[in-house]
Amino acid sequence: MPKVSIIVAVADNYAIGKNNKLPWHLPADLKRFKELTTGHAVVMGKRTFESLPNGPLPNRKNIVLTTILEGDFDKYYEATSLRDALELCEKEKQVFIIGGASVFKQALDFPDINTMYITWIHASFEADIYFPKFDTTKWKEISREDHQADEKNPFAYSFCEYKRIKK
Repeated sequence: MPKVSIIVAVADNYAIGKNNKLPWHLPADLKRFKELTTGHAVVMGKRTFESLPNGPLPNRKNIVLTTILEGDFDKYYEATSLRDALELCEKEKQVFIIGGASVFKQALDFPDINTMYITWIHASFEADIYFPKFDTTKWKEISREDHQADEKNPFAYSFCEYKRIKK
C-alpha cells in the first residue's frame, strides 16, 4: 500500500474554491504542490479535474473520481470510489488526494490516510467550496513553516504537516 496523503490550500475561513477556481494566487503554494506531487499519483473529483487549465497534471498518474466512466485513459484514469482509486495506485510509492470538498471529506474518514499537507492562507475569501472542518483530536500538527506576504505572494501563509493520531 502506498503512502496516501491529503494536500490542500485552505483559507482562514476554510475556503478552498470559488466558481471552480482557487480564490487566490499564491505561487509559493503552487511550487510546493508541484514539488510534493510530481512523480506520484493524484486523486481528484470530476470538478477539480475540470478546473485544471491544461488538463491532466503532467508527470503524475491522474485519477478522477466519477460516477460515469468516460475518460481518455491514455491521459488519466477514472474510478467510481476512493477505494477503487487507491487500488489503481497499489504500485505507487505515494498518492495525494487533491480535492475537491467531497473527496476530502471521504479521505478524512478513510483510515489508510495518515498525512495532511495543508497550506493555511492567513486571509478569508468569498467561496462556494470549503474544506471540511476536521477533528483536531484525531490529527496532530507535526511541522509548521510560517511565511509573510511578499512581492510574489500577496498573503501570509503557513505550510503545515499533520499526522493522524493512532489510537
